[in-house]
Amino acid sequence: MTTAPLNIAIAGLGTVGAETARQVLDHADHIASRAGRVLTLTAVSARDASRDRGFSMDGIAFEQDPVALAHRDDVDIVIELIGGDDGPALDLIEAALEGGKSVVTANKALLAKHGARLAVLAESKGVHLAGEASVAGGIPSLKMLREGLAANRISRISGILNGTCNYILSTMETTGRDFEDVLKEAQDLGYAEADPSFDVDGIDAAHKLALLTSIGFGSLPDFDAIDITGIRSVSSIDINSAANIGYAIRLLAIAENRDGNIVASVQPTMVPLSSGLAKVDGPLNAVAVEGQPIGSVIAVGPGAGAGATASAVLADLVEVAAGRAAPFFGCAADQLKPASNNGSADYTARFYLRLTVYDRPGVLADVTAVLRDHHVSVESILQQGRAAEGGNGTVPVVLTTHDINNSEMTAAIREIKSLDAVTAEPTVMIISGEG
Repeated sequence: MTTAPLNIAIAGLGTVGAETARQVLDHADHIASRAGRVLTLTAVSARDASRDRGFSMDGIAFEQDPVALAHRDDVDIVIELIGGDDGPALDLIEAALEGGKSVVTANKALLAKHGARLAVLAESKGVHLAGEASVAGGIPSLKMLREGLAANRISRISGILNGTCNYILSTMETTGRDFEDVLKEAQDLGYAEADPSFDVDGIDAAHKLALLTSIGFGSLPDFDAIDITGIRSVSSIDINSAANIGYAIRLLAIAENRDGNIVASVQPTMVPLSSGLAKVDGPLNAVAVEGQPIGSVIAVGPGAGAGATASAVLADLVEVAAGRAAPFFGCAADQLKPASNNGSADYTARFYLRLTVYDRPGVLADVTAVLRDHHVSVESILQQGRAAEGGNGTVPVVLTTHDINNSEMTAAIREIKSLDAVTAEPTVMIISGEG
């Protein structure tokens, strides 16, 4: 090991940043043996210098301003773990790349928004932008697409990309409890933030899908083209209904190449109980890829947490230090094709529909008439219980359809929502035969 040591700096000493620092300090010999050179932690940045993070700060410089790390002469690689798609995180990455320093980040929102431009900057400066930890934590999903499957013609990428949502849905499945109750438990266990919107509304998964789609299909990241539906509307009725017909509900992120058009969505989806994705429970993540000549492959593992995310950060660090790091998008960033993403493009699928309606004669006839007028063939229909006698109560009605074009289904739902007897926003899910 004759190569000169490399000095690294870490911006952001939260759960992941502190774990990364501990690993660099406590397992320096092992990391050096993989990187082919010694890696030294020379500087850090965080809000509070005095907080105990489980490692000694002796000999490590502290910068209150994270951007200052990019200007230090004793820093060769910057690890950005601040978070946020703009602000200090972006300022730091831009300054580091401009200054000829490689960057490792776990910031999926920033990469989905600015990744292509930052990759061009990195390549122009002869340094690396690495972000394996930005998608699916400990699963090497980007490396799998970028390197292991590099020669494959990818047709479909799907995955369970948010551990919070997967914990909530799989716990609802095993306990019969409702969304709000399980969400509170997830917050108590640290799986969900105090404000869970980023996770349960599908935004986090969509940022990750934008990056997988870009690498898999060689296109510019296009977060805005992803059709996003979160899991707030999923109830125990839906969980039970799915199980009764042999399905589990998972928040799936899916991107498909349909005749040259990339169709991307994040939405609760019914997957067969026999499928690999249905068996992914708790806070685990999964990434499935279909292409030629591979056929299909699925990778499952921890998608978040200190250990899983730090593992991916350190893997990038080793690759950069060893001179093995590939371009972030698998090709020169200026070769990425303009995005042809269209989340709302037409496709054919079976659908699950749950309505909340007044319990009175003729309601089902009105609903099925609308479906008939839009050429939606109903496979099954079930009214769940009865309202209290003498009242004007509501009941849930669950329907499943045969294969139908999604534009017809969308038009039918729009009309059904306008019926006087329908009292709440319908819950709609695709019934997938894959997974």
